[in-house]
Amino acid sequence: MIYSKTTAPNNAHKEIPGNPSTAKSSKKKLNDRSNGKPLRVMSEADWDFWTHNGYIVIKNAIPREQALKTANFIWEFDEKDPNDKSTWYTPPRAEMEMKELRGTGMVEVYNNQMLWSNRQMQRVYDAFVDIWGTEELWVTIDRANLNFPKLEKKGAKGFIHWDYDPDTKPQNVQGVLALADQLDPNMGGFQCIPELFRTYDTWKLTQPDDRDKFQPDITGLEDHIVKVALEAGDLLIFHSAEPHGIRPNLSDDKIRIAQYISMMPAEEENKSLREWRVNSWKNRIAPEGYAFPGDPRKWEQNKYERAILSELGKKLLGLSNWK
Repeated sequence: MIYSKTTAPNNAHKEIPGNPSTAKSSKKKLNDRSNGKPLRVMSEADWDFWTHNGYIVIKNAIPREQALKTANFIWEFDEKDPNDKSTWYTPPRAEMEMKELRGTGMVEVYNNQMLWSNRQMQRVYDAFVDIWGTEELWVTIDRANLNFPKLEKKGAKGFIHWDYDPDTKPQNVQGVLALADQLDPNMGGFQCIPELFRTYDTWKLTQPDDRDKFQPDITGLEDHIVKVALEAGDLLIFHSAEPHGIRPNLSDDKIRIAQYISMMPAEEENKSLREWRVNSWKNRIAPEGYAFPGDPRKWEQNKYERAILSELGKKLLGLSNWK
């Protein structure tokens, strides 16, 4: 069966956030180290940090040069020039249903060779093996981000949200690969609240019954917001129960450039999802959902070739079996 539409089968993300290229939540639990397997990338200190804070930074997940090369491609794809500010602020090509993501610089590219080359890097894969405790993973088919300085800085705010209702105890993680240095806390980048990640079950008892399950009222938690610094090539992985978001870019000329990458246990028995994933790669088809408007220019199909996959990449897509 070939899916000519962008909608993934049994898409659980038509009206909620989250990436529809993999399951909403894994049937398998996140790694609790009970399998006795050694960590591949993370140290014991990293593991302790991960379990306490709900996020971890994997340094040099891809070479810095590869990250910067990917950044150059993102500029090209978005028809913007890093040296010409007059190209930075253009109307969106497609309307974003998810209002908190509007104006945050999402770039609707999903299956280009540059993105796939990063997904199939061994160190990136090994980091997610540590997180899940299994080698049999599928990678999300996700996009990139160019977050420009705000023209009007006064009153500019970022946001904090969940892509998955934390009450459901999601067995899922998300990830951000830095394609440029994000060391200035005033430039747009990832932010989260580990304190709320740790105390969610007691915090929710203080909230009204009709509270928004995806956007928490963070009154009293403002001082607990962590602005995570990253260098080009670093991979940040965070638990889907971690309240997180993008902070406003209040710098004068620094641009946050990133690629979203995550992995989940493969569902090779899910034939319809597997066929959709392969077709997405083969025909450069974007996911469709509440937060995924797609590229009306259809540049991926019309301007770029199909990505070449390594043996690891074929398994991460679902083109080849793990066993």
